[in-house]
Amino acid sequence: MKTVSRLASLVLATGLVSGCAFMEPPAPQPDPVAQKLAEIERRLTAVERMLASGALIDLAEQVDNLQRQTAELRGRTESLEHDTEGTTDRQRDLYVDLDDRLRALEQSTLTRQPVTQTAAAATNSLPVPGGSDRENYEAAFELLKQQQYQAAGAAFGQFLVSFPESQLTDNAQYWLAESYYVTDQFEEALSQFQVVLSRYPRSRKLPDALLKIGYSNYELDRWAAARSALEKVRDDFPDSTAARLAAQRLDRMTDEGH
Repeated sequence: MKTVSRLASLVLATGLVSGCAFMEPPAPQPDPVAQKLAEIERRLTAVERMLASGALIDLAEQVDNLQRQTAELRGRTESLEHDTEGTTDRQRDLYVDLDDRLRALEQSTLTRQPVTQTAAAATNSLPVPGGSDRENYEAAFELLKQQQYQAAGAAFGQFLVSFPESQLTDNAQYWLAESYYVTDQFEEALSQFQVVLSRYPRSRKLPDALLKIGYSNYELDRWAAARSALEKVRDDFPDSTAARLAAQRLDRMTDEGH
């Protein structure tokens, strides 16, 4: 009986040992430090590969070149802006200086005109009695070029009376107004230039007459009327010389605070 009991105990112990032998050990947990080191090693390897291929160096050189080109362009732009501002200022100063000198010259010439000119103006006769409209127009214009303004004004006035149907009447009207303007008779000049606008709305002298209306109002300190006329010249006749002169006078008015 004891022999059977021992045998059973031996078999049971052997089974327990065998069962333990066939059980799998638990899986080891990953080491986070080792994982981090492996990731760093992988990234470092990738960077070293880029450096070895020269791609990163090329990229850095391209960035440097772009930055240098941007700086050069910025410098050129600032230089051009400075030059443009300087040119505009010089042009404005030159125009103002020429305008003042012309006005002084016209005034001094007027004071030196001979007495015979006034006498000729008072006769109110055509410069070429019996001549054609063109002959008398050219003779009146010649007086204007010779700075004989009073005689020219009288000649153009008589021309308008003697040749009302002439194709040169709009020009004659304009130069009549101009003869008043250059002798500082701005009220009369303003009135005569406005006749060009009202009577000859299709005349080629329209932008010039409108410009001189602005100028005349400027000389009479009528700033709003001057600005209105000059802006109309600039906007309605943008490609004309009158428009450029109007823009210059508008700039001058702005600088003067008008």
